[in-house]
Amino acid sequence: MMRGTPKRTLQRDLDRLVQAGHLKLKGKGRATRYVIRFEEEGSTNILREEPDSPTGDTPWLSPEGRRIRYLVQRPRTERIPVGYKSDFLDAYQPNRTFYLTVETRDELARFGYVGADELPPGTYLRQVLQRLLIDLSWNSSRLEGNTYSLLETERLLQLGEAAEGHKSEETQMILNHKAALEMLSDNPTDVGFNSHTVCNLHALLADNLIHDPASCGRVRSRPVGVSGTVFHPLAVPQLIEEKFEQILWVANEIENPYEQAFFVMVHLPYLQPFEDVNKRVSRLAANIPMIRHNLCPLSFTGVEQKDYIGGLLGVYELNCIEYLRDVFVWAYKSSANQYIGVKEALGSPDPFRLRYRNEMTRFVGEIARKRMDRLQSQEWIAAEAGKILPEADRKRFEDVIRIELECLHSGNIARHRLRLSEFEAWKNSWK
Repeated sequence: MMRGTPKRTLQRDLDRLVQAGHLKLKGKGRATRYVIRFEEEGSTNILREEPDSPTGDTPWLSPEGRRIRYLVQRPRTERIPVGYKSDFLDAYQPNRTFYLTVETRDELARFGYVGADELPPGTYLRQVLQRLLIDLSWNSSRLEGNTYSLLETERLLQLGEAAEGHKSEETQMILNHKAALEMLSDNPTDVGFNSHTVCNLHALLADNLIHDPASCGRVRSRPVGVSGTVFHPLAVPQLIEEKFEQILWVANEIENPYEQAFFVMVHLPYLQPFEDVNKRVSRLAANIPMIRHNLCPLSFTGVEQKDYIGGLLGVYELNCIEYLRDVFVWAYKSSANQYIGVKEALGSPDPFRLRYRNEMTRFVGEIARKRMDRLQSQEWIAAEAGKILPEADRKRFEDVIRIELECLHSGNIARHRLRLSEFEAWKNSWK
């Protein structure tokens, strides 16, 4: 049973399935069991319990996940139409209700830890950003049915070469993922579970892909349907806005980053707050806790579309999270293994330079823009550093800035947000 679901709600849903002929009761009291009724060729109303997973078939899927998979894979005619249930969200109390067990949260923490928790938010993301741009853009697009290959995605994002034989929408989808991820990496201390961040994620992911451009970044005000399911999303605009804000408030209150990530993967698609692109928004938003806490990102490496969609159908139609939970846990472990290897290849960053990264950018940029020579810059650095830095850090900071200035060239000026014209004008003064 899903944690946090009121017992009366669950019992009511089970009774409804029994009355509709989809389940049959066996036993009494605590020994009561519900058996699925299905049809086979040449035989009707045969009872069968959820079959065991075939040998080697998704060994990471729990018994609860397999049961949900069995239920949502039935023909749509055998599944009961349902609408949005507010009590599914209302029952969740942050830091008291948990979709992930304490054992699972601890296990994911071991996989996701990269030793950068003391560093500024977004530090680890910047280390793996170029690889993540390709992996997450490709995997998230692939889950939407995009047919670009990984190599074609890499060429598009690194060289700007669109692959032949693909729809323009597929190219746009991948480029939109890149833009959305870059937004998160550019402002790691500002992004969070708030309407500004999530609506802007939607605007970037939906750019040039939805019929009404005015709908980009706006909570929907009209009904929508979801293909392949008997679930009908909430249709009242005022309630959609209210539930959207409630989801963001709850997510922001959750302390554990993995629980936070999974919560938004469940509730953003379930609400369908935007006219389209809701699943993509939830997958990018699930990375916000990873960025803020300097954890391995979630790139959805190796996730099968049928498992991801099946997990969501379990949420949509049954309000059961176990199938999607299993997909999330397996996907995160797979992603973490990949990016821990990337971190080891990159080496460890200098904590001092990371701590004063923004100050270094400002100092170098201002010296260049004001065309200071060596003597002027030396006096200015000492005076300005004395205003903002602890005394113990000033000498090393001054040395670092001098090294940055000596090593500045046209190939690295973007690191300090300098234009080529500014650099060329300063270079003559520096000589």
